Amino acid sequence: MVLSTEEEMVIKDYFQEHSYDEMFSSEMVIKPAWKNISDSLLGMGSKELVSRQKDIDWMLSENGVTYNVYNDPKGLNRPWNLNIIPFVLQETEWKRIEKGLKQRVHLLDLVVKDIYSKRELIKKGIIPSEIVYGHRGFLRQCDQIKYNTPKNISIYASDLSRGPDGRMWVVNDRTQAPSGMGYSLENRAAAGNVLSEIYKKNNVKGIEGFFHDFNQLLVKSSPDGKLNPSIVILTPGPHNETYFEHAYISSYFGYPLVRGNDLIVRDGFLWMKSLKGLKKVDVVLRRVDDVFMDPLELREDSYLGVTGLLDVVRRQNVTVINPVGTGVIENSGLIPFMPAIAKYFLNEELLLPQIATWWCGQHNERQHVLDNISNYVIKRIDRSHREDIVFGELLNEEEKLKIKNKITKNPYLYVAQEKITFSTIPNFNDGQLEPRNMVCRAFAIAKGDTYEVMPGGLVRVSPEVASLRISNQRGGTSKDFCVLSANNEVDVTIYPSWQNAQKTTAAKLEDLPSMTAENLYWTGRYMSRALVTSRFLRMVLKKFANTDFEIEAIEDNKKLRTLLHAVTELTNTFPGFIGNTKQRPVLDIKKELCAVILDKNKQGSLANTLAMFSNSYYAIRNLWSTDMWRVFDSIQKLCSMMEERKTDKDISIKSILKILDQLITKLIAIMGLIEESILVNQGLLLYFIGLNLESGIFNIKKLDLLTTKVTDEDTEYNLLECLLNSQESLNIYRYGYRSYITIENTLSLVLLNPEYGRSLMYLLSRLNKDINRLPPPEQLISLNNSQKYIYDAYSKLKSVSVETLIISNQERNELRENLKYLLVELDVLLNGVSIEITNIYFNHISGQNQLSSQSFPN
Repeated sequence: MVLSTEEEMVIKDYFQEHSYDEMFSSEMVIKPAWKNISDSLLGMGSKELVSRQKDIDWMLSENGVTYNVYNDPKGLNRPWNLNIIPFVLQETEWKRIEKGLKQRVHLLDLVVKDIYSKRELIKKGIIPSEIVYGHRGFLRQCDQIKYNTPKNISIYASDLSRGPDGRMWVVNDRTQAPSGMGYSLENRAAAGNVLSEIYKKNNVKGIEGFFHDFNQLLVKSSPDGKLNPSIVILTPGPHNETYFEHAYISSYFGYPLVRGNDLIVRDGFLWMKSLKGLKKVDVVLRRVDDVFMDPLELREDSYLGVTGLLDVVRRQNVTVINPVGTGVIENSGLIPFMPAIAKYFLNEELLLPQIATWWCGQHNERQHVLDNISNYVIKRIDRSHREDIVFGELLNEEEKLKIKNKITKNPYLYVAQEKITFSTIPNFNDGQLEPRNMVCRAFAIAKGDTYEVMPGGLVRVSPEVASLRISNQRGGTSKDFCVLSANNEVDVTIYPSWQNAQKTTAAKLEDLPSMTAENLYWTGRYMSRALVTSRFLRMVLKKFANTDFEIEAIEDNKKLRTLLHAVTELTNTFPGFIGNTKQRPVLDIKKELCAVILDKNKQGSLANTLAMFSNSYYAIRNLWSTDMWRVFDSIQKLCSMMEERKTDKDISIKSILKILDQLITKLIAIMGLIEESILVNQGLLLYFIGLNLESGIFNIKKLDLLTTKVTDEDTEYNLLECLLNSQESLNIYRYGYRSYITIENTLSLVLLNPEYGRSLMYLLSRLNKDINRLPPPEQLISLNNSQKYIYDAYSKLKSVSVETLIISNQERNELRENLKYLLVELDVLLNGVSIEITNIYFNHISGQNQLSSQSFPN
């Protein structure tokens, strides 16, 4: 093959050592299966490939695609990486793999049914009992349970790698809550967009039809055959490593994303806690591991599952996909016995080869492993986060002795496997192709009495050349998995949230899961708190712009002293500039102001508020639009900048003001986008209530701090101007009143004007209407306390006049008592509203105790 100059530059120095490569032969000849697509890719040249890789990176960033890495110094939500060079298989080879995958999942389904029913495999000596009973995934609580679906394993994933014979070998089986399908779909969306002309030219098989059938699998799994069953997706929460995928699938299909506290068991059925009450659940697509699913019968310390869930499953009143207990199949101890299992159940040979594996529970195999431990990879028969895979060739004599002792002590828990020599695949990096070790994950779903396999999947490659560790947790990269059809693929439009041809009703506010509603509510509160705080701090910093932050000079300036006290009161960052009985006020004014703005670890600071906002926002990421993720990502970058600058002693006020200006602009942008992303009945009402309630509480605080005390004319004028500035209301005041700033006019605008969107009167009026739109709790006829409190607050404010509020008592330090008392009463009532809303709609606390203690390993 003759390469062009552009192609030679891209593949220069590709092989650093001899290995089996998917695309190239050892003589650097492109293999026939890759010929057409490689001509298209390499023919672009390095510059164009770099440009298109940037397009992919941009699309993934815009869509907020992340993978959570625990204890990652770069932050929890690591950007998802997709390399522009896909993994390619011809349809002829794929058909053989597909047939083998169908056989394997069918076989594993028979195994899991047998393990939890007759246990013929153990009784007839086909598999040793220790492999089952010694595995952490075997749950006695699931014994003899009958299920609504014809298959116990409805969703299956298999990790595949190219073996020494050139065929795809099975590396791992995943059956508990297989991850990766959502990432596969997102990879195809990004790569298919950037390489659309190449994919079309090379007849890349589409994967949308697989997801349509996946949706039908969920619908048809309903216990009572409903046409439109209630389906939920159960997630451990936003800190789970694949939470993006949970939210993505939820958004794609339109099913509620719930957590354990959103669900409850009553009268032998599973219910979702909604704003109005309980809504029956028919199907649960779970992303929570087996032992965490039911704290009543399984792990008592789990708050990820639902107390009593297994009893509902036994009654066949809910379908859980995949059923609890299927984790026993994720068992490397079964691998040596799979040929015999295939003979017993199917009278067939295994179509897909496996890694050569020795189970140490057998004497001869154990002795062989102990004598040749340097040649093998040692692992437990079950997946464990606490014990790593051991590569025998890397151990010193002391380490070898240690692992040998472990095997000897509990031989049935360990297997030895032949060291895997991964095939390599080109990865485009820094303008050139590099060989990276790869593993691909294929997916299958139950479809009637058989299985359907996704024509593609998820490919992961090692983070570095020659690295054997292929893991997203360790920084691996993904690739699109392309199956090339011999025929032209016809594009089919799939409506992902469509269930069947029956007419369905739009989701109502009553259907909103309670934790989703709570996160919407707190997103509004933290959004408002962040905006009010940043505007107030920006105003304060501008007032200090021409000072040297000398404490002596400020002591003589009533305005600046009042503003500093207001900073501490407003943010609750005590002792701050006020001090308390134990600590004196801070003396380093600039340092404290910087901490109140930049220090995420300082409770009440702006950075801390932004972190809380991000947590609430991210917990309901399935609700947000792509435009919102673009703005949210820019806010996260500002937060990172703030974190980096918090220890900078030479940071200037000008640079902090620049950060605040950018932050305020982005917060306002995202506020507008939120209103475009979801309907009021989809939960926007809860966001509005949180937003306006927090704004009202902060308005009261600012009015109390800046207007209740009478001072000299100049100071009062300056403080009133500061108040209006902090609300971006100075221009409105000037246009509306065209006069010198007075306390009367300021209170008329900021406190009592029903037509001004930031006035307390407007906020309370809006809150009064919105809170009354919330679904009333069941069996409640009269007004609830939240409705009473907001009505009382609104009524009190409507009944006052500016003339009575500005009266001061000279004997009480020039205090405007009527104004002060009114603000205190309103503050108490609004905080009462907050407490009552939480108690009525967001109370997720429920006790859980087992009748007898049980031990489940971590």
